[in-house]
Amino acid sequence: MYPGPRRPRIKQFFRFPFKAMGSPCELQLYACHRAEANRISALVIADVQRLEARYSRYREDSFLSTINRVAASGGSISVDDETAGLLNYADTCHRESDGLFDITSGILRRAWHFDRGTLPDHTEVRSLLDRVGWHRVRWSPPVLEFPSPGMEIDFGGVVKEYAVDRVAALCREAGVHHGIVNLGGDIKIIGPHPDGSPWHIGIQHPRRKGAVIRTLLLHQGGLASSGDYERCIVLDGVRYGHVLNPRTGWPVRYLASVSVVGDLCVVAGSASTIAMLKEDAGPNWLAGIGLPHFWVNVHGATGGSLAGSAVPDRV
Repeated sequence: MYPGPRRPRIKQFFRFPFKAMGSPCELQLYACHRAEANRISALVIADVQRLEARYSRYREDSFLSTINRVAASGGSISVDDETAGLLNYADTCHRESDGLFDITSGILRRAWHFDRGTLPDHTEVRSLLDRVGWHRVRWSPPVLEFPSPGMEIDFGGVVKEYAVDRVAALCREAGVHHGIVNLGGDIKIIGPHPDGSPWHIGIQHPRRKGAVIRTLLLHQGGLASSGDYERCIVLDGVRYGHVLNPRTGWPVRYLASVSVVGDLCVVAGSASTIAMLKEDAGPNWLAGIGLPHFWVNVHGATGGSLAGSAVPDRV
């Protein structure tokens, strides 16, 4: 007798919360058994921690800190392929945003301290602007050169979203077909639920803490959001968020939040940030790039291709 066809093993649902890159994170996946899920979660968390250790601006032993020591004194450094990929992408974003997306603008945080509740001195901000500008850097892969000393770079607008895409790919390579990666609100769908149903993902309300302003049903792709609500100073009813214009050194003041869906989380993330930086031109720019999106401005108006009254059943 020949044995009958094997029944597919029932997938179990597992959640693995962890903290990385200064944010609460979570991996959700379906696997045949706990040991398999544990193995995959360990792989994911280890790679996120690797990227954090490599590109954290808070660690003296990170490769980013090595780059910034060279930048501070003025000089050049050769970088590895992974770092070159991040720099190439940042260079592309700089061009596509007409210079608004600028990884050298992180130095402005020396003037902005959002935990203090006070605004910086205008003179201090102006003095830092002399050290901002990707056009001041010479990037000829694999060599990164800083002709003007006193600069620094910050991968904060790229590396977390890159990590989301990377670990989602690692999960697929490990045999996961159903799951989701969430690194501090930057999300990538590994695959829908085993029954084919989508993941329900809420977009945070920019003015009501803990409230959801929009729910998306996603079967695939990445989702990223930018806003003025995560780190901000509110004085005399005016909100000063952490998204800083690299030309003025001051926060953007038109859009309160932008969420973008794309095949890659890193693309969704840079698009949401660029839209914020473009101020009142952001909505039209978003419409022009053709990615599904949703925005809220500081006056409470909403818009974008995902702003209809009905929640889309598939994105």
